[in-house]
Amino acid sequence: MGRDTGPKDRQSRRIGEKLFLKGERDLTSKSGITRRNYPPGMHGPKGYARKGSEYGRQLTAKQKIKKMYRLRERQFNNLFIKASKIKGDASTNFLVLLESRLDNVIYRLGLATSRDQARQLVTHGHFLVNGEKIDVPSYGMKSREVITIREKSKSNGLIAKTLKETAGKNIPAWLSFDATKAEAVVVDEPSVEELGLLADVTLTVEFYSR
Repeated sequence: MGRDTGPKDRQSRRIGEKLFLKGERDLTSKSGITRRNYPPGMHGPKGYARKGSEYGRQLTAKQKIKKMYRLRERQFNNLFIKASKIKGDASTNFLVLLESRLDNVIYRLGLATSRDQARQLVTHGHFLVNGEKIDVPSYGMKSREVITIREKSKSNGLIAKTLKETAGKNIPAWLSFDATKAEAVVVDEPSVEELGLLADVTLTVEFYSR
């Protein structure tokens, strides 16, 4: 199954909460789920009842996490298999692997307004990791690794704007950003508690463990 490329507002409405797929727009009153806080469909707010079964809750949680991180089903499933083979709690391992992806780190640093935008910037080769160009969005960042913006990419209109307006602001504690050098460092492992997504990931693990 491919990545859902349909209208992003409809994807959030289908899950029942903001997935922040449209960047800054999701922070305003123009957000689709703010204007129409019910699932999409021709019958409107009364035409759909959310699944109340355990399977339904697990499926919704899985879809929510998969859509948030913008992964295809095979990518998502393979990451779960990898997490389940790591010593420790599978839910925590799964969330750490998701957060450690290079495209997500770029998003968390404020260098992109959405994960889709971050993926595009990575694939276009705008970033270096430890001095080497990495254009693979799924690259797993490790503690103490350094991200820099390629010198010629600093003049890119989008990157120049984010460097000025959002880069380094409200970033999680496991990352640091030096605005003067346009350089970021992974200072620690992603904090699961800080994300507030562990319950959804636990249900996701239960879905795949059936």
